Amino acid sequence: MSRIGFIGMGNMAQAIAAGFFQAGKVEKDQVLAYAPHKDKLLENAERIGFVPIHDLIELVVNSDILIMACKPYQIEGVLADAGAYMKGKALISIAAGWTFANYEKLLGADVRIQCIMPNTPAMVGEGVILFEEKNTLSAGERELVLDLFSALGLTEELPTGLMGIGGAVSGCGPAFMDLILEAYADAAVKYGISRATAYKLISQTMLGSAKLQQVTGEHPGVLKDAVCSPNGTTIRGVDALEHAGLRAACIDSIDAVMNR
Repeated sequence: MSRIGFIGMGNMAQAIAAGFFQAGKVEKDQVLAYAPHKDKLLENAERIGFVPIHDLIELVVNSDILIMACKPYQIEGVLADAGAYMKGKALISIAAGWTFANYEKLLGADVRIQCIMPNTPAMVGEGVILFEEKNTLSAGERELVLDLFSALGLTEELPTGLMGIGGAVSGCGPAFMDLILEAYADAAVKYGISRATAYKLISQTMLGSAKLQQVTGEHPGVLKDAVCSPNGTTIRGVDALEHAGLRAACIDSIDAVMNR
């Protein structure tokens, strides 16, 4: 089994490593990680189980597959320091805004590159992990990486030109869903339900509704209509949302992300 080296060990990298272990995809001694804050790295290593490495070059040299998990603004510095040691290795990047072309320009053809974009629900194994279609992984590496990240949720391949909108709906989307969750919880609290119970009810309702669409494959409008009885209470609520411009607001939120 290839040794995997994380460059950076923030929240998302911790979730990815933990997901690999929980799914039994890799042994704990096969996952290495480097981060500049040694005390925090050691604390996370003890909690999650990866092997802490205190030197960037040492990590790169001793890893077969590298996962670039540092902040996007740090990447050029990392590549300047360690890029020469990455030759012949596979590099998987989870950094927002970085594409195959960005890495190829800095590393050339000596490093096999795959850019992906996970979202925060990957932390509980229910994420969306977008794979940029353009990559230079070997067939075996590609199969291995897809299998590893399948432990974190849905994997989907997109052309480079669609990674932006894919990231907008799946990467920013959790924040939008959380806002809706919070708003409906506020409504429940307004009418007497406790805050904790409201969050449980609304979270499960959102989860169940999404699962129902996934399992049945039905158009969301069909599922919505199935809940709306003629002259009933649900259709009145739907009508209120339509009058409030819910659909337009959702599209506007994506326009704001894409046109920043």
